[in-house]
Amino acid sequence: MKKTYKIEVDCANCANKMEDAAKKTAGVQNATVNFMTQKMIVEFEEGADVDSVMKAVLKNCKKVEDDCEIYL
Repeated sequence: MKKTYKIEVDCANCANKMEDAAKKTAGVQNATVNFMTQKMIVEFEEGADVDSVMKAVLKNCKKVEDDCEIYL
């Protein structure tokens, strides 16, 4: 399943860091961050709990870029 989230990030390099952090999160099959549109598309693994996975994604993104935001 794929879902799109509105994000807030200050620079393209930070967006790349967010994308890498999201991809490494358990339950995420793939993730794409588009800095220009300020959107993150997350593809979840089969049977993943979307809410808990996205909380983990946000936590991991905050580790690499503490002033980023994902609107869940």
